[in-house]
Amino acid sequence: MSINIGINSDNREVIVEGLSRLLADSYTLYLKTHNYHWNVTGPMFTALHTLFEEQYTELATAVDVIAERIRALGEFAPGSYKAFAKLTAIKEENDVPDAETMLKNLLNSHEVIIRHARELLQTEAIDTDEVSGDLLTQRMEFHEKNAWMLRSMLG
Repeated sequence: MSINIGINSDNREVIVEGLSRLLADSYTLYLKTHNYHWNVTGPMFTALHTLFEEQYTELATAVDVIAERIRALGEFAPGSYKAFAKLTAIKEENDVPDAETMLKNLLNSHEVIIRHARELLQTEAIDTDEVSGDLLTQRMEFHEKNAWMLRSMLG
């Protein structure tokens, strides 16, 4: 069925590609953050365990919002580890690093998402889609705040 919401198909394609990458990055960060929540150790255990839970809980909601926006634009959202692995620039965690390395890894991941969101927000295609632009702005706000918090914990 054709979609006629005032965004041409070329612009929708650019937006969906960018949102699909954002979805893959966000889901991969969700998984990494949840892993760290389960496995963090050390003197900052309680603070980090709580922080990581707050972050992965928000990310779980965000992936749903992003996927639903892709669907509203008339495309199917990627939804497998294989699809996410192709799209994401977030490095998957294979070990259980120490708490400081966890913070550094999460900081780097948040900054990757911020850069990807900003790139899409600066495209001409997004100028035709205020809803996706608003979603990107909200995602950037979340990730910039979390990057700041992680940077502050690292000193």
